[in-house]
Amino acid sequence: MLAALALPAWAEDDITVGFAIAQSGWMEAYDTPAVTAARIRIEEINASGGLLGRQIAWVEADTKTDRDQSARAGLQVIDEGADMMVVSCDYDFGAPAALSAEAQGMVSFFLCAEDVKAGIQGVGPNAFSGSVLAAVQGATMAEWSHATREARTGYVLLDTTIEYNKGICTGFDWMFPTLDGTEIVGRDTFKNGDASIASQITRIKALEQEPDVIMLCSYIPGAASAVRQIRAAGINSLILNGSAVDGSYWLDAAPNLSGFAVPVQGSIYGDDPRPEVEAFNAAYEAATGARPASQYAYPGYVLIDLWAKAVERAGTLDGAAVTAELEQMQNEPTAFGPRTFTSELHHQNSAEMQIVEITDGSPAVVGSWTISQPVPLDVLLR
Repeated sequence: MLAALALPAWAEDDITVGFAIAQSGWMEAYDTPAVTAARIRIEEINASGGLLGRQIAWVEADTKTDRDQSARAGLQVIDEGADMMVVSCDYDFGAPAALSAEAQGMVSFFLCAEDVKAGIQGVGPNAFSGSVLAAVQGATMAEWSHATREARTGYVLLDTTIEYNKGICTGFDWMFPTLDGTEIVGRDTFKNGDASIASQITRIKALEQEPDVIMLCSYIPGAASAVRQIRAAGINSLILNGSAVDGSYWLDAAPNLSGFAVPVQGSIYGDDPRPEVEAFNAAYEAATGARPASQYAYPGYVLIDLWAKAVERAGTLDGAAVTAELEQMQNEPTAFGPRTFTSELHHQNSAEMQIVEITDGSPAVVGSWTISQPVPLDVLLR
């Protein structure tokens, strides 16, 4: 099966997907799983007769986790005949390649970018993302914890290192105060590389009562360090975070952790209630020898699925026509839940999320949640 995911032989009448993605540098760890998932969906489509009666091939170029090289990689796959472009998970590193596609009137998809700029707002009318906005993740955890854990007081702890973290907290800050009986009782900041958050913990412990939830907007390794210090200080609040900390690979840094919950697009642990998700996990393991390490593989599969549907409905590869079909998708079914695009937003500002909670060091799905209202565009653009 590994050989099946090797670069396919190119034929003149093939449809070509251009992957301008990180094959080296720190972004490679994010891009490779989603690219693998995208190729799995391509192979499924080819096995079912292809797209518009043609097989899908792919070409690829390494951005080397470098913005300048990202632009060059985008131009390279265009020169090699790409009909659409897939770019890196992160807006900053994917946008230069996506802008190359936009200049050609070509559809581009960010693998798993969760910043609203990775779309119309930062690239142009033919750019989309395969993932769910960070603000949706924060809003989901606010509403879920209020409804299922009776959370009424919250403390916001923001890691200001990257925009993704700010997006999570933006969603929480928007949703939580709208819920009955809630109050944000404090907020603080830190940097992902900080060795200690002792002063922030002191301020939490100085509150009259321990907050019901701590909205920790961070990523690994800083998130793991913060969680370990919070629990070592005797603070037992339910800790919430975004999808970036999905996976069990970091749990040795916080032994026997309990009371930590995150939203995910699908579960890697074999307990997702949707059989399509576990079928994908099995296909991924067959292709690579291991199950996905986190939910960030899934958006690669979703983006190829949605793009192919739009191409079939448009009957052409023309970027404007395909974009128009994508923008008509309202609750379009996918293996990982329904997806919607509009002429104003090429992201998901609402989505069904599985809630994974860690108890005694073991992650498991404890429910699913879809926010009661989409995150407004003006909130996303703050």
